[in-house]
Parts: sequence; structure tokens; C-alpha cells
Amino acid sequence: MENTKNNSQTFSKDSEKKVAMKASQLMQLFEDSLKDIYWAEKALLKALPKMIQNATSKALSKALSSHLEETEVQVDRLEKVFSMIEVKATAKKCDAMEGLISESVDIMESCEEGSMRDAAIIAAAQKIEHYEIATYGTLRQFAQTLKLTQVVEILEKTLQEEKESDLKLSEVAMDAINIEAAEEAA
Repeated sequence: MENTKNNSQTFSKDSEKKVAMKASQLMQLFEDSLKDIYWAEKALLKALPKMIQNATSKALSKALSSHLEETEVQVDRLEKVFSMIEVKATAKKCDAMEGLISESVDIMESCEEGSMRDAAIIAAAQKIEHYEIATYGTLRQFAQTLKLTQVVEILEKTLQEEKESDLKLSEVAMDAINIEAAEEAA
């Protein structure tokens, strides 16, 4: 009987160590992902004004300008999350965002001014939004698993803003831009 009790205690301690190790590894992944999206958002702050400048649709310019303002707030939120988990706010180059931004620049340069370029800007912006949605959804889930309740709330707010931006871009595209682009001669 004594032996069973000791085995059970050993198993329990081993389980606790494994859980702590996994939480520690998850925390490291959380921190790395946070640094990644921090870089991505800061890069987006530089890219969005170029998209706004190249857009000809007032509705698209307004949607992108609104997202630029949101992105500034989102960077501040990320800095708050870093502070809450007691990690210095540092950016780690995000290859995915760098590629998406590069693609958006290529698209803007290759399309003539007008509805076609606006449609291309929306397509590029939505790819960026989808990346952000995926990242913030993952970060929120990691924070939830790590029991970082206040961080979950902050990340959820940003996640909802990203989803709303994506929907707004879809509305702008469907309301006129895609139709006009389809009617333009090739």
C-alpha cells in the first residue's frame, strides 16, 4: 500500500513538472509570437500610408485610414501586454508580414491607377488582415491556456478589430470597386 502511495506521489510530481515545462515552453512561444506581431504591426504603420496614398476610392482611403489609427492603438496594446508579462517590448522580424507588405507594393506598382489598383490594394490588405487574425487568435488562445486573463481581454479586443477591418474591406470591394474593376478594359 505504501508503495502505491509513493508511486502516485511520484507520478503527480512528474506530471506537475511536465505541465510546468509545457507552460514554460508555451510561454516562450507566446513571447516569440508577440515579438513577431509587434514587428508586423510596426511595419504595417509604415505600409498603410502608402496604400492610402495609392487608393483612388474615398471609401477605401477611409477604411485604410481607420485601420492605420487602430494599428497605432494596437501597437500600444502590445506594449502593454509586454509590460504585463514583464518582458521588454522588442520586435522580431516577421518574414510573413514582410512578404505580404512586399507583395502589396508590387501589386500597387503593377496596376494602373483606378479601380483595378484599388481592388488589388484591398486584396493585399485582406491578406494582411487574415495573417493578423490568425496571429491574434493564436496569441489569445496561448494567453488563455497560460491563464493570463487580462492579456486575453486585450488580445480579444484587437482580434475583433482585425475581423471588423477585414469585413469593412470586403464591403468596400463589393459595393463598387470590384464591379468597376471588372468593367475596366484590360
